Amino acid sequence: GSGKSHLLKILALLLENREVDGTPVIDIFLPKCEDNKLLYGALQKAVSVPSRSILFNIDQKADVISKKDIDALLAVFLKVFNEACGYYGKLGHVAKFEQDLVKRGLYEEFKNAYAEIAGKGWLTGREETTLEKGNISKAYAQVAGESAKGTDDIIGAYRADYAVSIEDFADMVNEYINEQGKDFRLNFFVDEVGQYIADNIKLMTNLQTIAESLATKCKGRSWIVVTAQEDMNTVLGEMGKQQSNDFSKIQARFDARMKLSSQNVDEVIQKRLLKKNDAGTDLLHDIYHNEHNNFKTLFDFSDGAQTYKNFKNSDHFVNSYPFIPYQFDLFQKAIENLSLHNAF
Repeated sequence: GSGKSHLLKILALLLENREVDGTPVIDIFLPKCEDNKLLYGALQKAVSVPSRSILFNIDQKADVISKKDIDALLAVFLKVFNEACGYYGKLGHVAKFEQDLVKRGLYEEFKNAYAEIAGKGWLTGREETTLEKGNISKAYAQVAGESAKGTDDIIGAYRADYAVSIEDFADMVNEYINEQGKDFRLNFFVDEVGQYIADNIKLMTNLQTIAESLATKCKGRSWIVVTAQEDMNTVLGEMGKQQSNDFSKIQARFDARMKLSSQNVDEVIQKRLLKKNDAGTDLLHDIYHNEHNNFKTLFDFSDGAQTYKNFKNSDHFVNSYPFIPYQFDLFQKAIENLSLHNAF
């Protein structure tokens, strides 16, 4: 409940300075800085660097069978990268076929030839490659000419030869970055990575290797930003000594930490949901002045067994109304304990 996913989305939008409803994100954020000139300058500096953000929830993007596979994590990164480049992410060998056509300058020509032969667009056809292999091979032979002789199943050949390593992936990302210009950045924003890798040591080391390879190959121009629960016992149950060591190694690879806690959740609710208009504010101030002596009777218990958080002052009452301050904490504790007992 601390807003990890929300922060990740905002960071992804802000660093790319994407447009939302026709307005660059930076123009939405700068007025919020008010008198904080340091933050104002830092935001402007951040968006002055051209960059692209690839934001995804790792569990959502992973193929169901892939988590048992030792290259599961690489497969997800490759998939989202291919999709971002406009290639077919679901099948790596099809994406590789498309990349090779682009490098040879034949991609547009191939798409036109395929549409003519198959009677449907390539974006539809590539989702049915097993059934469409004949049409794909004909279209490829048409555009490639002499070099395509003897290729009756070009997609089958790509499937048979397809293999990719973490190093290959880092090289692909580096090549993409270099094509965009010297100051360009490509950042991966990965939600719920902690829950996905959990107790799988192989996935942990894969994440570590991907982060290191991107750092060295791209010379710091491609970052991975992830969200995870810091208190890993809540994700893994009781950790053994070995698991604990493995996880601390991963955390060491992610040096820039943004710690979030859910302690200000009441403030967020007050500003987001309970903001009052002027008439409401005046009315509630009057109620507070008439009734504040009764609040002690309602929320303080003489035996000291339970102390409920009371209203601090008139403004606190206006901001929290119609809730009582202790209800924010009580609701949070109820959700946490339901979660511990697998209610969700």
